[in-house]
Amino acid sequence: MFKSISGRSLAFATVLLVLAITLAPPTQRYFAQSAQINSYKVQIDSANQTLKAAQQELLQWNDPKYVASQARVRLHYIFPGERQYVVAGAATTTSMQSTPAAPVANQIPAGLPWYQEVIASITSTNVTP
Repeated sequence: MFKSISGRSLAFATVLLVLAITLAPPTQRYFAQSAQINSYKVQIDSANQTLKAAQQELLQWNDPKYVASQARVRLHYIFPGERQYVVAGAATTTSMQSTPAAPVANQIPAGLPWYQEVIASITSTNVTP
């Protein structure tokens, strides 16, 4: 069986085997690094989009009208001479729904002193989103 294999073909097969063993690790590293570079490019693109959004928001916060409107909506501030009415139990307006609201505890034990009700409202695990 070995007599049919010539010396040239055995030498050629040996050269190919040595070449494959020599080139396999660098080739594997090349493809791994190429995938890592592509991953970093995606991360950079995502970070650039986040940066652009933050810059747009910063530009909005440099506008005094936007700051005043956010103070009115988020902190319930009013200008001097104005009156603010807070209606308890009324449905929220659409401008209030655009800002995320904190969850409110829905099962607070009744008959507790006020300070225990406050603590129970903070530490309660039964909250509605």
